[in-house]
Amino acid sequence: MEPFTSFTGTAVPLDVDNVDTDAIIPKQFLKRTERTGYGEFLFYDWRFENGKDRHDFILNQDRYQGSSVLLARKNFGCGSSREHAPWALSDYGFRVIIAPSFADIFYNNCFKNGILPIVLSNADVDVLFQRTNEKRGYQLSVDLESQRVIDSHGFEAYFEVTPYRKRLLQKGLDEIGSTLEFQDKIKSFEERHRIYYSINKNEKASI
Repeated sequence: MEPFTSFTGTAVPLDVDNVDTDAIIPKQFLKRTERTGYGEFLFYDWRFENGKDRHDFILNQDRYQGSSVLLARKNFGCGSSREHAPWALSDYGFRVIIAPSFADIFYNNCFKNGILPIVLSNADVDVLFQRTNEKRGYQLSVDLESQRVIDSHGFEAYFEVTPYRKRLLQKGLDEIGSTLEFQDKIKSFEERHRIYYSINKNEKASI
């Protein structure tokens, strides 16, 4: 994954509570085995009607083309645990999602796929929605080291993230990548305990 240290992007407001993963990526598109290629189907039933753009949907509006910061409402990512949802958001171009709350599994899956989910208060999210609607091309900056969201108009908010998740994002690692950081120690441990790995299943290890 691409390391995440700081990021600035245009914000798009999705003013809907309880957006579930089936809305984010409908089930009929979950046929790929790769993580890529899902972006074109993101919010498919909301973005398209009879195969054509729905102009009233926020992502289809010209002013929000190229947005990479998604503003959402409470309980974003609820529903089934499908990891395809953050895959679709990432493939579309989103690196940051800001909401008052997230569904737990979706929240965890975001970190595994290079997306930073940020929980801010309802009041702060309301301010960001208002500014996004009022200012065309409204941008937000996120600094992961200081754990702050800022804009160029004086907004600043601190957000929580665990040290473990913060370190993985800064290094661009998922759990597998994090484990592989300790390959030498793992191999050294296996060498020291080779007897336990080389015996047949019907044999007893001698200590």
